[in-house]
Amino acid sequence: MSEELRRALYANSAVSLDNDIIVPDLVGTTEILSDEHREHLCRHLPARAEGYLWTLVFSTSQHGFSLNSMYRKMGKIESPILLVIEDTEGNVFGALTSCALHVSDHFYGTGESLLFRFTPRFQAFNWTGDNLYFIKGNNESLAIGAGDGKFGLWLDGDLYQGRTQSCSTYGNEPLAPHEDFVVKTLECWAFI
Repeated sequence: MSEELRRALYANSAVSLDNDIIVPDLVGTTEILSDEHREHLCRHLPARAEGYLWTLVFSTSQHGFSLNSMYRKMGKIESPILLVIEDTEGNVFGALTSCALHVSDHFYGTGESLLFRFTPRFQAFNWTGDNLYFIKGNNESLAIGAGDGKFGLWLDGDLYQGRTQSCSTYGNEPLAPHEDFVVKTLECWAFI
């Protein structure tokens, strides 16, 4: 292969990687995610979630405000989960978990998990490597990210009240302007 051809091929592929994000179709209706939200999130998906349709597996609008219902809806899912929250002040944020959410006595998940927010601008907070406190859920609450008694994202059993704090798992800033927030809508998307 000539050097000119090689340069032309690599130059074209580099440009297409930066500009051409393919945003998959949704299976289900979102009340939260815009095309711009989805484009930002696509840039941070783990490789095993790329190229799949985003399938709605749980929504508070359709299934009610119940953490136990959310766990039940994910009972047979074997995919990362995109958990997206819109609070009553219009802030959009959430988590990408490496696996379906379920009740557990211990923390579970992998470093593929991350936290994100769209206000004031899009930011993704990846695993820092400091601890393995990815996900822990029981019937009363769900926690994503932890350290020093603080949770990156915490939701109560009614999926109504939540809290977001800086945590060492993700080295994140709080995901919403106020530490305590009220959920307006919550959606969970699987990649299947």
